[in-house]
Amino acid sequence: MSDSTSEAAVAGTTSQRRTSSERRFTAKGQLTRSRIIDAAAELVFAHGVARTGIEDVQRRAGVSASQLYHYFTDKDDLIRAVIAHQTDGIIAVQQPLLDQLDTFEALERWRDLLVDLQEQRHCAGGCPIGSIAAELADNDPDARADLVDSFERWEAPIRAGLARMLDRGELRPDTDTDALALALLVALQGGLLLTQTRRNTAPLRVGLDTVLAQLRTYAVE
Repeated sequence: MSDSTSEAAVAGTTSQRRTSSERRFTAKGQLTRSRIIDAAAELVFAHGVARTGIEDVQRRAGVSASQLYHYFTDKDDLIRAVIAHQTDGIIAVQQPLLDQLDTFEALERWRDLLVDLQEQRHCAGGCPIGSIAAELADNDPDARADLVDSFERWEAPIRAGLARMLDRGELRPDTDTDALALALLVALQGGLLLTQTRRNTAPLRVGLDTVLAQLRTYAVE
C-alpha cells in the first residue's frame, strides 16, 4: 500500500469515527443504539473501560456483534458515546438547580443535592466521567477531547451563575468568577474521589463548603 493510499485509509477511518454518532437511524435503530449505550455505560461505571469488553456489552444489551458494529465503528467509538451519555445524565440530574446557581442559597442547595446523590449511591462509583478520564485521558486523545467538552458543559453553568451575581453587584468587582467556578468543579471532583474511597460524604461536603466560604468573602454587604 502506498503512503498516499495509507494516509487516505487513515483519514477515512478518522472521519468514520468522528461522524458515526451523527449517522441517521430509524426510530427502532435509535432505540437499539440507546440500549447498547445504556448497557455499556452501566458496565463501564461498574467495572471501568478496560474491564468492559464488547462481548459483555452485547450480552447486557441483548444484541449480536453485527448489530453492535452497525451502530459503532469499534469500542473507542462506543466509549465516546458513553462519555456523551454519562455527561447528559450528570447534567440532567442536577437540573434545574445547575442553571440557577446565581445566589448563595442556590449554591448551597446544589451542594446538598450533590451530597444527597452520593448518599443514595452509598458513596460508590465516584464520578461517571471522572472515572473514565482517569483511565483514558493520558492515552486516548479523542476521548480526552470529549472529556474536556464534558467538564466544560458542567463548569459553564456554574461560571454563568457566578457571573450573574457579579453583574448584579452582589460580588466585589475584583471577584474572579471564572477561577471560583473552576475551583468548585475541582472541589467537586476531588470530593467525589475521596467520598468514593472513604465511603462517606464528608470530603465532598468539606471541599465544596471551603470554596463556597471563599466565595462569600467577595460578597458585597
